Amino acid sequence: MSTLNRDFTHVVVEQPGEPSVMTMTQSTLAMPAEGQVTISVYAAGVNGPDIKQRTGAYPPPVGASPIMGLEVAGEIVSIGKGVTQWQVGDKVCALVPGGGYAQLVNTYAAHCLPIPTGYSYVQAAALPETFFTVWGNVFIRAGLKAGETVLIHGGSGGIGTTAIQMASRLGAKVFATSGSAEKCQYCLEQGASMAINYNEESFVEPILAATQGVGVNVIMDIAGGDFINENLKAIATDGRMVSVAMQRGPQANVDIFRIMAKRVVWTGSTLRPQSVANKAQIAQGLAQQIWPLLNSGDINIPIDSIFPFSQVVQAHELMESGKHKGKIVLDLLA
Repeated sequence: MSTLNRDFTHVVVEQPGEPSVMTMTQSTLAMPAEGQVTISVYAAGVNGPDIKQRTGAYPPPVGASPIMGLEVAGEIVSIGKGVTQWQVGDKVCALVPGGGYAQLVNTYAAHCLPIPTGYSYVQAAALPETFFTVWGNVFIRAGLKAGETVLIHGGSGGIGTTAIQMASRLGAKVFATSGSAEKCQYCLEQGASMAINYNEESFVEPILAATQGVGVNVIMDIAGGDFINENLKAIATDGRMVSVAMQRGPQANVDIFRIMAKRVVWTGSTLRPQSVANKAQIAQGLAQQIWPLLNSGDINIPIDSIFPFSQVVQAHELMESGKHKGKIVLDLLA
Protein backbone atom coordinates (compact mmCIF):
# COMPACT_ATOMS: atom_id res chain seq x y z
CA MET A 1 0.00 0.00 0.00
CA SER A 2 2.91 2.33 -0.63
CA THR A 3 0.73 4.19 -3.17
CA LEU A 4 -1.88 5.10 -0.53
CA ASN A 5 -2.38 8.85 -0.29
CA ARG A 6 -1.76 9.54 3.39
CA ASP A 7 -2.96 13.16 3.32
CA PHE A 8 -6.12 13.46 5.40
CA THR A 9 -8.58 15.92 6.90
CA HIS A 10 -9.03 16.01 10.66
CA VAL A 11 -10.36 18.10 13.54
CA VAL A 12 -7.90 20.43 15.23
CA VAL A 13 -8.08 22.44 18.46
CA GLU A 14 -5.59 25.32 18.51
CA GLN A 15 -6.58 26.52 21.99
CA PRO A 16 -8.75 24.69 24.57
CA GLY A 17 -12.25 26.02 24.96
CA GLU A 18 -15.88 25.78 23.89
CA PRO A 19 -17.00 23.52 21.02
CA SER A 20 -16.53 26.38 18.57
CA VAL A 21 -12.73 26.11 18.93
CA MET A 22 -12.79 22.97 16.79
CA THR A 23 -11.89 23.48 13.14
CA MET A 24 -10.72 21.31 10.26
CA THR A 25 -7.23 21.07 8.83
CA GLN A 26 -5.13 18.69 6.74
CA SER A 27 -2.06 16.67 7.66
CA THR A 28 -0.10 13.66 6.42
CA LEU A 29 -0.39 10.46 8.45
CA ALA A 30 2.76 8.51 9.31
CA MET A 31 3.05 4.89 8.21
CA PRO A 32 1.70 2.37 10.74
CA ALA A 33 4.29 1.19 13.25
CA GLU A 34 4.97 -2.46 13.96
CA GLY A 35 1.79 -4.15 15.09
CA GLN A 36 -0.39 -1.31 13.81
CA VAL A 37 -2.85 -0.82 10.96
CA THR A 38 -4.12 2.26 9.15
CA ILE A 39 -7.90 2.60 9.01
CA SER A 40 -9.83 4.71 6.54
CA VAL A 41 -12.39 6.14 8.96
CA TYR A 42 -16.04 6.06 7.89
CA ALA A 43 -17.55 6.86 11.31
CA ALA A 44 -16.25 7.96 14.72
CA GLY A 45 -17.83 7.89 18.16
CA VAL A 46 -18.10 10.97 20.38
CA ASN A 47 -17.31 10.41 24.07
CA GLY A 48 -16.87 12.23 27.36
CA PRO A 49 -13.05 12.11 27.24
CA ASP A 50 -13.20 13.99 23.91
CA ILE A 51 -14.98 16.85 25.65
CA LYS A 52 -12.38 16.91 28.42
CA GLN A 53 -9.53 16.87 25.90
CA ARG A 54 -11.07 19.76 23.97
CA THR A 55 -11.27 21.84 27.16
CA GLY A 56 -7.69 21.02 28.13
CA ALA A 57 -8.61 18.80 31.10
CA TYR A 58 -7.51 15.46 29.58
CA PRO A 59 -4.33 15.78 27.53
CA PRO A 60 -3.35 12.79 25.36
CA PRO A 61 -0.71 10.40 26.73
CA VAL A 62 2.86 10.75 25.55
CA GLY A 63 3.18 9.46 22.00
CA ALA A 64 -0.57 9.46 21.27
CA SER A 65 -2.14 11.52 18.51
CA PRO A 66 -3.19 14.99 19.68
CA ILE A 67 -6.32 14.67 17.52
CA MET A 68 -9.50 13.87 19.46
CA GLY A 69 -11.45 10.65 18.97
CA LEU A 70 -11.04 7.27 20.67
CA GLU A 71 -13.19 4.94 18.56
CA VAL A 72 -13.77 4.47 14.86
CA ALA A 73 -15.18 2.14 12.25
CA GLY A 74 -13.93 1.77 8.73
CA GLU A 75 -11.69 -0.19 6.41
CA ILE A 76 -8.08 -1.25 6.88
CA VAL A 77 -6.03 0.36 4.12
CA SER A 78 -2.48 -0.38 5.30
CA ILE A 79 -0.82 -2.82 7.70
CA GLY A 80 2.41 -2.56 9.64
CA LYS A 81 5.12 -5.11 10.19
CA GLY A 82 4.08 -8.18 12.15
CA VAL A 83 0.33 -7.85 11.59
CA THR A 84 -1.13 -11.22 10.62
CA GLN A 85 -4.71 -11.18 11.92
CA TRP A 86 -5.96 -8.50 9.52
CA GLN A 87 -5.63 -7.80 5.82
CA VAL A 88 -6.06 -4.70 3.68
CA GLY A 89 -9.77 -4.38 2.92
CA ASP A 90 -11.02 -5.82 6.22
CA LYS A 91 -13.94 -3.91 7.77
CA VAL A 92 -13.34 -3.23 11.47
CA CYS A 93 -14.23 -1.09 14.44
CA ALA A 94 -11.37 -0.15 16.69
CA LEU A 95 -10.21 1.53 19.85
CA VAL A 96 -7.67 4.18 18.89
CA PRO A 97 -5.16 6.01 21.14
CA GLY A 98 -6.36 9.30 19.67
CA GLY A 99 -6.87 10.53 16.14
CA GLY A 100 -10.40 9.25 15.58
CA TYR A 101 -11.84 12.56 14.36
CA ALA A 102 -10.05 12.11 11.06
CA GLN A 103 -10.26 10.48 7.66
CA LEU A 104 -7.29 8.23 8.46
CA VAL A 105 -5.96 6.86 11.75
CA ASN A 106 -3.31 4.44 12.94
CA THR A 107 -4.09 2.01 15.74
CA TYR A 108 -2.95 -1.35 17.04
CA ALA A 109 -4.16 -4.43 15.20
CA ALA A 110 -4.88 -6.09 18.55
CA HIS A 111 -7.35 -3.29 19.38
CA CYS A 112 -9.49 -3.91 16.28
CA LEU A 113 -12.62 -6.05 16.22
CA PRO A 114 -14.79 -7.18 13.30
CA ILE A 115 -17.89 -5.17 12.55
CA PRO A 116 -20.79 -7.16 14.04
CA THR A 117 -23.26 -8.91 11.80
CA GLY A 118 -25.71 -6.47 10.21
CA TYR A 119 -24.04 -3.38 11.66
CA SER A 120 -23.44 -0.20 9.69
CA TYR A 121 -20.20 1.72 10.12
CA VAL A 122 -22.07 4.27 12.26
CA GLN A 123 -23.42 1.57 14.57
CA ALA A 124 -20.03 -0.11 14.83
CA ALA A 125 -18.25 3.15 15.64
CA ALA A 126 -20.42 3.47 18.76
CA LEU A 127 -18.97 0.29 20.28
CA PRO A 128 -15.24 0.27 21.10
CA GLU A 129 -14.63 3.01 23.68
CA THR A 130 -17.58 2.20 25.90
CA PHE A 131 -17.28 -1.56 25.45
CA PHE A 132 -13.58 -1.55 26.34
CA THR A 133 -14.31 0.71 29.32
CA VAL A 134 -17.14 -1.43 30.69
CA TRP A 135 -15.46 -4.77 30.12
CA GLY A 136 -12.16 -3.62 31.59
CA ASN A 137 -13.75 -2.08 34.68
CA VAL A 138 -16.96 -3.92 35.50
CA PHE A 139 -15.96 -7.42 34.41
CA ILE A 140 -12.16 -7.51 34.77
CA ARG A 141 -11.43 -5.10 37.64
CA ALA A 142 -14.70 -5.50 39.58
CA GLY A 143 -15.20 -9.13 38.54
CA LEU A 144 -18.98 -9.00 38.05
CA LYS A 145 -20.40 -12.51 37.67
CA ALA A 146 -23.72 -14.03 36.67
CA GLY A 147 -26.14 -14.09 39.59
CA GLU A 148 -24.68 -10.98 41.24
CA THR A 149 -26.25 -7.53 41.56
CA VAL A 150 -24.81 -4.35 40.10
CA LEU A 151 -25.68 -0.66 40.41
CA ILE A 152 -24.87 1.41 37.34
CA HIS A 153 -24.89 5.18 37.70
CA GLY A 154 -25.68 7.33 34.68
CA GLY A 155 -27.50 4.44 33.05
CA SER A 156 -28.82 6.44 30.09
CA GLY A 157 -25.43 7.58 28.78
CA GLY A 158 -23.20 5.69 26.39
CA ILE A 159 -21.22 3.89 29.09
CA GLY A 160 -24.33 3.31 31.19
CA THR A 161 -26.32 1.86 28.29
CA THR A 162 -23.46 -0.47 27.44
CA ALA A 163 -23.01 -1.55 31.06
CA ILE A 164 -26.72 -2.27 31.55
CA GLN A 165 -26.91 -4.39 28.42
CA MET A 166 -23.68 -6.28 29.05
CA ALA A 167 -24.41 -7.01 32.70
CA SER A 168 -28.02 -8.04 32.19
CA ARG A 169 -27.27 -10.26 29.18
CA LEU A 170 -24.48 -12.01 31.09
CA GLY A 171 -26.77 -12.89 33.98
CA ALA A 172 -26.43 -10.11 36.56
CA LYS A 173 -29.37 -8.25 38.11
CA VAL A 174 -29.02 -4.59 37.18
CA PHE A 175 -30.09 -1.46 39.02
CA ALA A 176 -29.49 1.96 37.48
CA THR A 177 -29.73 5.65 38.26
CA SER A 178 -30.42 8.52 35.90
CA GLY A 179 -31.55 12.13 36.07
CA SER A 180 -35.14 12.11 34.77
CA ALA A 181 -38.20 9.89 34.56
CA GLU A 182 -37.74 9.59 30.81
CA LYS A 183 -34.14 8.48 31.18
CA CYS A 184 -35.07 6.01 33.92
CA GLN A 185 -37.64 4.45 31.59
CA TYR A 186 -34.88 4.20 28.98
CA CYS A 187 -32.69 2.31 31.50
CA LEU A 188 -35.50 -0.18 32.08
CA GLU A 189 -35.80 -0.71 28.33
CA GLN A 190 -32.07 -1.51 28.17
CA GLY A 191 -32.42 -4.29 30.76
CA ALA A 192 -32.30 -2.70 34.22
CA SER A 193 -34.72 -4.23 36.71
CA MET A 194 -35.07 -0.90 38.54
CA ALA A 195 -34.10 2.68 37.71
CA ILE A 196 -33.95 5.52 40.23
CA ASN A 197 -34.16 9.23 39.46
CA TYR A 198 -31.34 10.65 41.60
CA ASN A 199 -32.72 14.16 41.18
CA GLU A 200 -35.89 13.16 43.06
CA GLU A 201 -34.71 10.68 45.70
CA SER A 202 -31.69 9.01 47.23
CA PHE A 203 -30.83 5.75 45.55
CA VAL A 204 -29.69 4.14 48.81
CA GLU A 205 -33.07 3.23 50.30
CA PRO A 206 -34.54 1.74 47.10
CA ILE A 207 -31.38 -0.33 46.55
CA LEU A 208 -31.39 -1.67 50.09
CA ALA A 209 -35.11 -2.45 49.86
CA ALA A 210 -34.67 -4.28 46.54
CA THR A 211 -31.79 -6.37 47.94
CA GLN A 212 -33.44 -7.16 51.29
CA GLY A 213 -30.98 -4.91 53.08
CA VAL A 214 -27.92 -6.66 51.67
CA GLY A 215 -26.83 -4.07 49.08
CA VAL A 216 -25.34 -4.64 45.65
CA ASN A 217 -22.25 -6.68 44.88
CA VAL A 218 -20.80 -4.22 42.36
CA ILE A 219 -21.18 -0.48 41.73
CA MET A 220 -20.04 1.22 38.53
CA ASP A 221 -19.63 4.87 39.49
CA ILE A 222 -19.35 7.72 36.99
CA ALA A 223 -20.32 10.35 39.55
CA GLY A 224 -17.66 10.62 42.24
CA GLY A 225 -18.12 13.52 44.65
CA ASP A 226 -21.00 13.14 47.08
CA PHE A 227 -22.11 9.83 45.53
CA ILE A 228 -19.14 7.95 46.97
CA ASN A 229 -20.39 7.77 50.54
CA GLU A 230 -23.89 6.97 49.31
CA ASN A 231 -22.40 4.13 47.29
CA LEU A 232 -20.76 2.79 50.43
CA LYS A 233 -24.18 2.68 52.10
CA ALA A 234 -25.72 0.82 49.16
CA ILE A 235 -22.92 -1.71 48.59
CA ALA A 236 -22.89 -5.20 50.06
CA THR A 237 -20.26 -6.63 52.38
CA ASP A 238 -17.28 -7.71 50.24
CA GLY A 239 -18.65 -5.50 47.46
CA ARG A 240 -16.56 -3.97 44.68
CA MET A 241 -16.87 -0.35 43.57
CA VAL A 242 -15.23 0.79 40.35
CA SER A 243 -14.86 4.47 39.41
CA VAL A 244 -14.79 5.35 35.72
CA ALA A 245 -15.59 9.09 35.80
CA MET A 246 -16.10 12.00 38.22
CA GLN A 247 -19.10 13.93 36.94
CA ARG A 248 -20.02 15.20 40.43
CA GLY A 249 -16.43 16.11 41.28
CA PRO A 250 -13.01 14.52 41.84
CA GLN A 251 -13.01 14.97 45.62
CA ALA A 252 -14.98 13.00 48.20
CA ASN A 253 -15.10 13.01 52.00
CA VAL A 254 -14.99 9.23 52.34
CA ASP A 255 -16.29 7.21 55.28
CA ILE A 256 -13.22 5.00 55.63
CA PHE A 257 -14.71 2.93 58.44
CA ARG A 258 -17.57 1.86 56.19
CA ILE A 259 -15.03 0.59 53.64
CA MET A 260 -13.28 -1.34 56.40
CA ALA A 261 -16.45 -2.69 58.01
CA LYS A 262 -17.86 -3.94 54.70
CA ARG A 263 -14.47 -5.04 53.31
CA VAL A 264 -15.15 -2.98 50.20
CA VAL A 265 -12.70 -3.08 47.30
CA TRP A 266 -12.65 0.33 45.57
CA THR A 267 -10.83 0.49 42.27
CA GLY A 268 -11.05 2.33 38.97
CA SER A 269 -9.16 3.16 35.82
CA THR A 270 -8.89 5.37 32.79
CA LEU A 271 -8.68 3.53 29.50
CA ARG A 272 -6.50 5.67 27.28
CA PRO A 273 -3.17 5.46 29.18
CA GLN A 274 -3.31 1.67 29.62
CA SER A 275 -0.73 -0.50 27.90
CA VAL A 276 -1.17 -2.01 24.47
CA ALA A 277 -1.18 -5.45 26.12
CA ASN A 278 -3.92 -4.53 28.60
CA LYS A 279 -6.16 -3.20 25.86
CA ALA A 280 -5.47 -6.31 23.78
CA GLN A 281 -6.59 -8.46 26.72
CA ILE A 282 -9.83 -6.47 26.92
CA ALA A 283 -10.36 -6.91 23.18
CA GLN A 284 -9.92 -10.66 23.52
CA GLY A 285 -12.53 -10.82 26.27
CA LEU A 286 -14.96 -8.80 24.18
CA ALA A 287 -14.41 -11.02 21.15
CA GLN A 288 -15.09 -14.15 23.18
CA GLN A 289 -17.93 -13.02 25.45
CA ILE A 290 -19.65 -9.99 23.91
CA TRP A 291 -19.26 -10.08 20.13
CA PRO A 292 -21.43 -13.24 19.85
CA LEU A 293 -24.19 -11.29 21.63
CA LEU A 294 -23.79 -8.41 19.19
CA ASN A 295 -23.84 -10.77 16.21
CA SER A 296 -27.05 -12.39 17.48
CA GLY A 297 -28.73 -9.08 18.30
CA ASP A 298 -28.97 -9.81 22.03
CA ILE A 299 -26.97 -6.64 22.64
CA ASN A 300 -27.90 -3.63 20.54
CA ILE A 301 -26.63 -0.21 21.59
CA PRO A 302 -28.99 2.62 20.57
CA ILE A 303 -27.66 5.61 18.65
CA ASP A 304 -29.08 8.91 19.92
CA SER A 305 -27.76 11.19 17.18
CA ILE A 306 -25.67 11.04 14.01
CA PHE A 307 -23.86 14.15 12.81
CA PRO A 308 -21.96 14.71 9.54
CA PHE A 309 -18.24 15.18 10.16
CA SER A 310 -18.64 18.89 9.36
CA GLN A 311 -21.00 19.25 12.36
CA VAL A 312 -18.59 18.09 15.04
CA VAL A 313 -19.26 21.31 16.97
CA GLN A 314 -22.97 20.49 17.21
CA ALA A 315 -22.14 16.93 18.28
CA HIS A 316 -20.05 18.24 21.19
CA GLU A 317 -22.78 20.69 22.15
CA LEU A 318 -25.26 17.83 22.43
CA MET A 319 -22.82 15.72 24.44
CA GLU A 320 -22.26 18.57 26.88
CA SER A 321 -25.99 19.26 27.23
CA GLY A 322 -26.57 15.81 28.71
CA LYS A 323 -29.83 15.52 26.76
CA HIS A 324 -28.76 12.46 24.78
CA LYS A 325 -29.69 8.84 25.49
CA GLY A 326 -27.21 6.37 24.05
CA LYS A 327 -24.37 7.22 21.71
CA ILE A 328 -23.46 10.19 19.51
CA VAL A 329 -21.60 9.38 16.29
CA LEU A 330 -19.88 11.35 13.52
CA ASP A 331 -20.59 10.07 10.00
CA LEU A 332 -17.61 10.78 7.74
CA LEU A 333 -19.43 9.47 4.67
CA ALA A 334 -22.41 11.82 5.01
